[in-house]
Amino acid sequence: MTTEASTASTSKDSMQVLMVGLQSELFAVDVGLVREILDPVPVTEVPGERGFLSGIINVRGKVVPVADLRKRFDMEIANTNIDTRFIVTEIDFDGVPTLIAIVADKVYEVTEIPAASMEEAPKIGMHWRAEFIRFIGKWKDDFVVVPNMERIFN
Repeated sequence: MTTEASTASTSKDSMQVLMVGLQSELFAVDVGLVREILDPVPVTEVPGERGFLSGIINVRGKVVPVADLRKRFDMEIANTNIDTRFIVTEIDFDGVPTLIAIVADKVYEVTEIPAASMEEAPKIGMHWRAEFIRFIGKWKDDFVVVPNMERIFN
């Protein structure tokens, strides 16, 4: 595991993550970044938004941008359904904690990924930009992608 992959929710033996689905892919979001999980609410579109930022929502009186990682990862956009959730995360931008809601097709569970199963993303064979991936891990019998949220949003 690289130094970059270690955070407060990562121990030397494992990393606590929230397992989420985007289309048929599994992603693991560091629980240290997750503030809450919301049912979908109306999104207000913002003129001139950046491709993967789809608008803003009101979260307890705060304006929070909504990011659709499916757009960032060049995935097909799906309609909101009964399983869709907004994951409110807090990401550090130049020392400033910033709330961002991420659209997830499905939220599975909070679990741990053993450090022994964490590997850097391969340089070839990936259909995503390598700098967007902190590492690849194993959950049950599936590979999961742990995104580098700071790089995705910068």
